[in-house]
Amino acid sequence: MTTELGWGVAVVAASLFALPQPPSVAVAAAPARCVGGQKDSRGRSAVDGHEVRWEDETKFNNAFRHANKAWSTHGLTQVKLRPDDASSIADLQWQDVNSTREKWKNVLGQYASGPGADTLYLNRAYLDSGKRYGDDMYRRMVAAHELGHALGFCHKSPSWYPTLMAKDLEDVPTNALPADKDRSNYHKLWG
Repeated sequence: MTTELGWGVAVVAASLFALPQPPSVAVAAAPARCVGGQKDSRGRSAVDGHEVRWEDETKFNNAFRHANKAWSTHGLTQVKLRPDDASSIADLQWQDVNSTREKWKNVLGQYASGPGADTLYLNRAYLDSGKRYGDDMYRRMVAAHELGHALGFCHKSPSWYPTLMAKDLEDVPTNALPADKDRSNYHKLWG
């Protein structure tokens, strides 16, 4: 009888080791592929730990607020987007540029990383009132797309799936919200 009990305990112990890991121990999935052979990357993001502290120096506050909300609600809460304050250092600055010169020709927005705070630019030359893309819908699309870059996402092909991270504005969803696959990619990168 002791032999049967000993064997039974061994079977139970062996089966416990075969159980899948609980979700809290699970590792994030491989980052999503991007146009040009890259992959989404935490290393190219403005995220410090699991937080982005931002400074707002843009006149396009509606677009800025929309982008922050688009990437921080409905389950996208692993990276906290917070304003900079006296006790923190900014990771990201929202700024305007007003140029159609060489590097800004047909560029509505741009994310630039570098030493110190990264910068998210919105180009007034195209987004100001009276300009071709000078309404809230386009401004929100550009701001949400560029904030996606600040979160580590690179361009995706719209032929793969609908995506906020499409390179061309005409391929970005007009609601300026992360599409289902963008949300999945967020969770692959940030958990």
